[in-house]
Amino acid sequence: MSDKDMINIFDCVSPLDFRYYGQDEQLRELLGPYLTERARVASELRVEVAAVQALANLGVCEQQVADEVRKAADQVTPEAVAAEERRIHHNIRALVNCLRSQVSPASRPYIHLCLTSFDVIDTALAWRFKNVTNEAVVPELLKLEQILIDLARREKDTLQIGRTHGQHAEPITFGFAMAEYVGRLGERIEAITSTGNNLRGKVSGAVGAYNASGLFFDDPQEFEREVLNQLDLEPATHSTQIIPPEFVCDFIHSLISTFGVLANLADDMRNLQRSEIAEVAEAFEAQQVGSSTMPHKRNPWNFENVKSMWKAFVPRMLSVYADQISDHQRDLTNSASSRFLPEIIVALLATVKRLRKIMGRLVTDAESMRRNFQMTEDLIAAEPAYILLAAAGHPDAHEVIRKLTLQAQQSGRAFCELLEEDEEIRPHLERFTEAQRELLRSPAKYIGVAAAKAEQVCGEWERRLALAG
Repeated sequence: MSDKDMINIFDCVSPLDFRYYGQDEQLRELLGPYLTERARVASELRVEVAAVQALANLGVCEQQVADEVRKAADQVTPEAVAAEERRIHHNIRALVNCLRSQVSPASRPYIHLCLTSFDVIDTALAWRFKNVTNEAVVPELLKLEQILIDLARREKDTLQIGRTHGQHAEPITFGFAMAEYVGRLGERIEAITSTGNNLRGKVSGAVGAYNASGLFFDDPQEFEREVLNQLDLEPATHSTQIIPPEFVCDFIHSLISTFGVLANLADDMRNLQRSEIAEVAEAFEAQQVGSSTMPHKRNPWNFENVKSMWKAFVPRMLSVYADQISDHQRDLTNSASSRFLPEIIVALLATVKRLRKIMGRLVTDAESMRRNFQMTEDLIAAEPAYILLAAAGHPDAHEVIRKLTLQAQQSGRAFCELLEEDEEIRPHLERFTEAQRELLRSPAKYIGVAAAKAEQVCGEWERRLALAG
């Protein structure tokens, strides 16, 4: 390919290329070996080489044939394959022709022998996705998980008001809030690891019945196992011309659901940065601009980007589900849609990298958290008061406490004062222990085991994911 044929990243259509991937050298080095078009061609060549090596191992051809094909594969370029495909209009036959052109006539018959296109395509995809899982996706997610663990531990005792439906609920700690995401992300990491390593290959021919390989082997499945062993893949229990799509479907679902966890985390952090709340903040760089017209703005743009990326990619799961359907042993209705699957991995990893940066230097404001807590501090005693009152034998504890909260709000008086003055309630209050009475007077102590739970969750996921701690 000449210089004039090279595409500048700013001439690309997809923002993944010119914004999130093309200008990120680290991301390119991490994902390039598995997700690019060059990587696709290389992985398909890897399958072709493994097939010839299996033929040699089983005595169909000489080892020197396999050696020659292996060396030849290094000479085949994606540019050459693309040029040949433009000529003959078939991608795998173009790959095969390019590989055959690099070997001697004696070796050519063994290239692609007993294979069909999707033995190569589906198996190569499984190899790429399994390896990108173990070499890139999981390691990057583990780095983010460790950041969340460190944050949860650091803030495990920092008082924060819990919120349900956007309203003040009961007190927790900020570390407890972060431990939620430690657990949710940990579960997703395990799911990605499991589904990524469960991706399968196939070498069973045009309709999956081993018709071609059955011409050479009494047990053609031995040939399949021999090929896949070299790629560290297991065969599916049953394949047609394609591998059962559920393996890839489960893998992509694990990625998309991880995207949802990250978007939820980002949304929580974005809302906690509202001017009226101001409990956390993104660390701004010295030259960073928050608004094109309002110099004072410090917008939570990184967290907003995470949610925006999630919105762009979560609908792609519908296409993956649709690709489960294939007429009889094979149709081509997934031939275009499946080509976009690597973009999901690129987008997820770009998002993980962004979150690692901003969560690793998240600014927390304990004073703002306490101030917000104090807005409804007095009424927080309503829940423990109701529960203790019911335990002390009051027949309608919830209703009487509800009425007292309304009276407190309308009169401006303290809820606990009204509680202690109420003649109907007083006999039941006398059954409370002093510690229980003190808890009602000091709602900040009503945090259950939030700090201990945060520590427990962090410890469990460090153990399950084998993090250093």
